[in-house]
Amino acid sequence: MRIAGWPSAVARRQGLPDVLLWAVLAAPIAYAGLTPPHSGHDLALLVGGLTVLTVAVALARRRPLVGLLLVVLGSLVDGNFVFAIPVFSYLTGRRSAIAAPAAVLFGVIAVGGTVLNLGLLGTGAGTWFLLASVLLFAGVFPWLVGRYRRQQQELADAGRRHADARAREQRGAAERIRLRERARIAEEMHDSLGHDLSLIALRAAALELADDLDPRHRGAVGELRASVAAATERLHGIIGVLREEGGRAGLRPAGETVADLVDGAREAGMAVRLDAPPGVVELPGMTGAAAHGVVREALTNAARYAPGAPVRVTLSPFADGIEVGVRNGPPPAGPLPSPPSSGSGLLALAERVRLAGGVLDAGPGPDGGFAVRARLPLPAASVLADPAGGVPADLAAGVPADLSAGVTAGRWSAALAEPGGGSVDGEVERPVDAERRLREARRRVRRSLLTALAAPAGLALALSLVYHSFATAGTVLDESTFDRMRPGTARTDLVGLPRRQLTPPSGAGVAGCEYYTDGNFPLAAPTWRLCFTDGRLASKERIPQ
Repeated sequence: MRIAGWPSAVARRQGLPDVLLWAVLAAPIAYAGLTPPHSGHDLALLVGGLTVLTVAVALARRRPLVGLLLVVLGSLVDGNFVFAIPVFSYLTGRRSAIAAPAAVLFGVIAVGGTVLNLGLLGTGAGTWFLLASVLLFAGVFPWLVGRYRRQQQELADAGRRHADARAREQRGAAERIRLRERARIAEEMHDSLGHDLSLIALRAAALELADDLDPRHRGAVGELRASVAAATERLHGIIGVLREEGGRAGLRPAGETVADLVDGAREAGMAVRLDAPPGVVELPGMTGAAAHGVVREALTNAARYAPGAPVRVTLSPFADGIEVGVRNGPPPAGPLPSPPSSGSGLLALAERVRLAGGVLDAGPGPDGGFAVRARLPLPAASVLADPAGGVPADLAAGVPADLSAGVTAGRWSAALAEPGGGSVDGEVERPVDAERRLREARRRVRRSLLTALAAPAGLALALSLVYHSFATAGTVLDESTFDRMRPGTARTDLVGLPRRQLTPPSGAGVAGCEYYTDGNFPLAAPTWRLCFTDGRLASKERIPQ
């Protein structure tokens, strides 16, 4: 039990990374503020900066865009906030479900920064280009990387949901096959039990009409006949509800044995051999039905997937049961082109064998053939025995309890009508919906990766073109014109001199010198330096790049 007022485990797990994030981002801000000399203004600026950073980190989980805006505004006052911009940009992309608000924010920052620097503060084009590059590579690019990581996570989640839905669909299909097989077994039980009960009722009616029967016994026999008739009707009603509409009836003809199946397959052209001790081919009750089903399904599969291959059917008694085996070799002409098997026949067969108290094993052999083996109980008392021992409660009344209960509760029709149904995050998600979500997630990841790679490159190219056009306007001096200029020529007599100068390189400016470019892309860096004395060209030189 959690004590009221104490943070939860989730909150503690989230709090530690946030504290570490704050400590890392606060380090450059605190270092700059605590480095001597100190002043009251510096101390107030430090406290204010750390407060803004604290609020931004606190909002980074639920309102990451607000946290990003706070650190961007903080960078206007303290340049050390620039270290926090890439981190919060990444967190904004990673934690925001919608991309549009962040894109709008970056657009507003770009436009506002351009107006502020070029229009109001009058900074040079080089400074504007530097700030725009910082916004692109410290803001937009980390945000795109965060978006890509978020899409990757959503793709992984969609993949898990798709796998879960497929697994539920497969489990549902297997369960429906088992239920149908059990319903078929219940139908066969109805046919046999109904026949036996009808004979009992008939004999009771004949006994009731006997002239020498005591009147008291006649009444008891009449009650017996009525009870048997009522039981027959109840059995017919239950099995009639369980019977699938248009479903196939039992596939085993009355009195057909394993030997009859093998003879029929041999007559159809299969190379099949039966190895069985004398007197074992006729098996009782559900053991016989299960053995018949094993051989029938295995022969059918051998004829379908390995035509012409030799088939061997074996019946091998052991202590308290019998082992039924069917093994076919590889097809002589190689595997036939055919749609993949769903395995529904083997699933139904496994359920029939289980209900008979046995176990089924099936799989490919090392020689490329296929083998099916079932171990079934033989004693009459074990006909309906559960593998764990005893009589299963769901068969004690002659009908599987989960089926009869399903009819009462309405689950039988739901099991057939909602294949693969399941719950994901409280919602029922079908495999087709999970597949659609997975495709959408993959498409978003591809689009996000393309954007993360192409958008920064495209924006950088556009930014470079804008800056280059602005920086080279009226400042380009071509090499041929430069070569024709002679020292001592009056400035007013120099032909081809550009109308505008470049800003001198930082720390390299020389008094009386002018700087021009040859139009190099993308920075339009100064290429030529012309120095004048008393209005005449004193020297000229190429600036090494």
